[in-house]
Amino acid sequence: MDVTVQLFASLAEAAGARSVLIEGLPEPATVDDLNDAVFARLPQLAALRESVIVAVNEEYVRGKFPVHSNDQIALIPPVSGGEDPRFQITSDALDIQGLHDLVLQPSAGAVSLFVGVVRDNNLGRQVHYLEYEAYPPMALKKMREIASEIRERWPIADVAMHHRTGRLEIGEASVAIAVSAPHRGDGIAACQYAIDRLKQVVPIWKKEVWTDGESWIEGSLVPQEEATGTTPPGSSPGESGG
Repeated sequence: MDVTVQLFASLAEAAGARSVLIEGLPEPATVDDLNDAVFARLPQLAALRESVIVAVNEEYVRGKFPVHSNDQIALIPPVSGGEDPRFQITSDALDIQGLHDLVLQPSAGAVSLFVGVVRDNNLGRQVHYLEYEAYPPMALKKMREIASEIRERWPIADVAMHHRTGRLEIGEASVAIAVSAPHRGDGIAACQYAIDRLKQVVPIWKKEVWTDGESWIEGSLVPQEEATGTTPPGSSPGESGG
């Protein structure tokens, strides 16, 4: 089948057109099929792929969602300053249900969630609270890279990661990761991989404040080509209290 995909803002500017005709898709195609075809047809948009969302009939869709020849299709660039809702660094309390809903897909048989929370002790010290600091532009870039790594390893439907910054009290969620997949085993494995990689490469740091002092708990960021996919020994920049 042939479909016309509408382009807006930065996408239209980079493509030099307000729409693109995609030919030869199966019917129905999936959103993943459509994305592959669009970015093959317009390689100049490749750098934007991880930050755009497909809209079908004015609804955001992803993954295995079906696309038909009579659908109204648009490729949506990031809005309101360029944020992808799936990847966030925020000072606000994490919305775990909202994260779940972001990745939920009709093709998914399971949504796996990891939530790191602040605990009241570490290495024999009584923890009073934590403070997190991040380098947001790079942190978001690395989160998107981790999502791409996951897609290469497992047949997942979608993935999202949110991390808090600022002061967090005992019991508050510092990091949340959601992975939707057709089968729970893949989702659980991908979720484990995501938190391990986040600790390795995402520039987020924490300060532990104890009843008798405080200290930044710093590990070593690991270049991607050197990473093994497992958490390095000791504390790490993105490690939560949980």
